[in-house]
Amino acid sequence: MDHYGLTVSAFADEIGVQRSSVSHLLNGRNKPSLDFVMKLVDTYPEVNLYWLLKGVGEFPSSIKEGKIKKEIAVPGKTKSDQAQTEFNSIAQDKDTLQPIKVIVFYADGTFESFQAKKD
Repeated sequence: MDHYGLTVSAFADEIGVQRSSVSHLLNGRNKPSLDFVMKLVDTYPEVNLYWLLKGVGEFPSSIKEGKIKKEIAVPGKTKSDQAQTEFNSIAQDKDTLQPIKVIVFYADGTFESFQAKKD
């Protein structure tokens, strides 16, 4: 919040959580939920997840060759169209990308993790 010059209210509104949730976290009353962390990282992709959770790394994280992009509104295009365009540009690089892990998050708060097979 300090880095972006945001108040508690503005920060909560930006990431889509209740203002009291942020206040409780800052006062040490509660610990952040996975949902809270994911909303924060989705809203601010430059926040290094390891830095946020473990204090390891740096903030803001180093941006590598445009892999982290800020959302830019394009007149006449919906968010879905923009997401499809970004997906297509990533898919073009699929020959050079090798997945190592896939994590599936479910609405009930559970998740599954799958490791890629090693040849």
